[in-house]
Amino acid sequence: MLIPWDKNTTGILIPLNLDLKTTKKNHLFHHKHPYPPFLPENCEKLIVGTLPPPRFYRGRLKKGDVDFCYGSSDGLLWKILNEIFELQLEFDTTERAIQQRKDFLATRKIGICDIVDSCQRLKIDASDSGMQNIQLRDLFFYLKKAPKVHTLLLTGGNSKNGPEYHLRNLLKAHQKTLTLREAGHPRIHRFQFEERSLNVVSLIAPSGSANRAIGSNPEYKLKKQENPAYTTFDFRVEQYRRFF
Repeated sequence: MLIPWDKNTTGILIPLNLDLKTTKKNHLFHHKHPYPPFLPENCEKLIVGTLPPPRFYRGRLKKGDVDFCYGSSDGLLWKILNEIFELQLEFDTTERAIQQRKDFLATRKIGICDIVDSCQRLKIDASDSGMQNIQLRDLFFYLKKAPKVHTLLLTGGNSKNGPEYHLRNLLKAHQKTLTLREAGHPRIHRFQFEERSLNVVSLIAPSGSANRAIGSNPEYKLKKQENPAYTTFDFRVEQYRRFF
């Protein structure tokens, strides 16, 4: 089930990120998520992002890409997890590399269910801000299929079109809200879904675009001052280790 950003499906008015004049004048690129949600049996946590780079939808992978969720050679999620768990992952377009990741997720009871199903773009890039005419996945449908999930690990925050931004709007459409539990870094919220109370952790995005935000983080600055060799990657590893 797809959830458009309008009132036709939900019955509730949600801002639709679509400029009709732009649509008529320009040829928008349709960018669809190429992978279905990955829900291992008895999974307890869900990684929730937006969309992989357009080349994954177009089937034009480059060297170092893995044909699976978060498989971009430019992304850091699997590099972070490889560091934390000493997985010795392959980073290449091979079936073995895909299976390594699926095996890890199944063993750790972690699923992946990105919140965006498709969008349109004027510029063919991977930026969240460039997404238009967004359609969301019905996250609640997948939460019902994974009844033991208690935590959503968002690969980004509440900036426009980020995972938390879309989750908030999805919850609003269902007359639900996020309740703040911890206001630090990362922020931790909670919401009620049927009989479950789910935690929502807004992690620093595993992409280079978040490096500037990390650089201005007081905790990072302090650690960098204490150890000049300390990097934004190290900062992510420490944060992700706590929740994975």
